[in-house]
Amino acid sequence: MMVKKFRDTLTGLWSLLVGLKVTAVNFVRPEVTVHYPRQTVPSLEGYRGHIELVPSQDDPFKSKCIVCMTCVRMCPTSCISVAGSKPKKKTAGKDQAADADSGDTPKAQKAKPELESFVVDFTYCSLCGLCVQNCPTGALRFSTDVYLAGFSRQDFVFDLLGRLQSQAEHKEQ
Repeated sequence: MMVKKFRDTLTGLWSLLVGLKVTAVNFVRPEVTVHYPRQTVPSLEGYRGHIELVPSQDDPFKSKCIVCMTCVRMCPTSCISVAGSKPKKKTAGKDQAADADSGDTPKAQKAKPELESFVVDFTYCSLCGLCVQNCPTGALRFSTDVYLAGFSRQDFVFDLLGRLQSQAEHKEQ
């Protein structure tokens, strides 16, 4: 009985010394975390946030997206919804007159579909990156929005076209 108590006491003291050693070693090491939100990290290379549209080089208010729906088909969680308008057909008389003036063939002036909405439900996104990898025009990229917070699920449903346009407006000011 006395031997068992003595053994339990020694085991407890040994455990206490091991814990104190771990505490002492970590007490003198430099910090690897920051005290968020008082401090923020200046650069997070390799961070993959939600997807966002890449602006066109000609017009920062428009996306490079050609509404091919590849991202929608590739998304395993179906969190992307895209809508676009079909290109307007030209009348035959105007096409031929315009083509004769410019010397272009009718195929060269093929109208592109216009992106009308691009919505991502980030609550379902698995950040697999298939949409970014398979976009034929490079119209998608991962955002660097690290400090994303919200109070409801609806706060994480992003209208990426509206977001692109507000970013372009913000850059102009």
